[in-house]
Amino acid sequence: MALADDRQRSVLQRFFKTGPGQYGEGDVFLGVRVPQVRAVVKLVSGQIGLDHIPVLLHSPYHEVRLAGFLLLVDAMKLALRSARQASCVEADAVVDCYLTHSHLANNWDLVDLSAPKVLGRYLLSPAGRSRYPHCEILDSLSRSDVLWQQRIAIVSTWTLIRADDYAPTLRLAARLLTHRHDLMHKAVGWMLREVGKRDAAVLRSFLHDHATQMPRTALRYAIERLAPSERKHWLSVR
Repeated sequence: MALADDRQRSVLQRFFKTGPGQYGEGDVFLGVRVPQVRAVVKLVSGQIGLDHIPVLLHSPYHEVRLAGFLLLVDAMKLALRSARQASCVEADAVVDCYLTHSHLANNWDLVDLSAPKVLGRYLLSPAGRSRYPHCEILDSLSRSDVLWQQRIAIVSTWTLIRADDYAPTLRLAARLLTHRHDLMHKAVGWMLREVGKRDAAVLRSFLHDHATQMPRTALRYAIERLAPSERKHWLSVR
């Protein structure tokens, strides 16, 4: 609250589309930049119990919710630092807290700054692989009626992509191709681009099967790292 800035508040509320009918309608900002939020989180990380983080997540202020989600990121990192059985229990508790409050990550920055490092990391851990075989939790989230939970599902796969596990991304991308919201088109295209950065053949195979049905935004994001001539080809088939 002490860091609140009226001028920055106005900038952020425009940037995150908080006006009537926009995707962030009604969200309230203090006017605190992300580096400032991170600095506050750094001061208290490890000192706040998991049971207190939901108080932050239920705040009406966007930046306070961000602080809560970043604290969950730190809590997951600490829980997965060792292979002790107690750490697995702690990781389970962190991801349960995250999933319970996932609907409160109600803008793209809250999702993108937390999902890969909380849910994504968890799904790569022994605890996650045992509890959610084949990443079934991602399938469940992708079928949600809540836009932000659907975005959590696809963006969480970024961590899996970095571990060369592309199947969840491809499965969710195919399911979400016809989503009505541009924010999902961008997220799907972004994750497909990340796949292509590691294995262009996998991306090309997906495009061969789905390019003609892809929203143009998703397609443009997905092919961004391909050669100009190839980008032109894929845009022509759409």
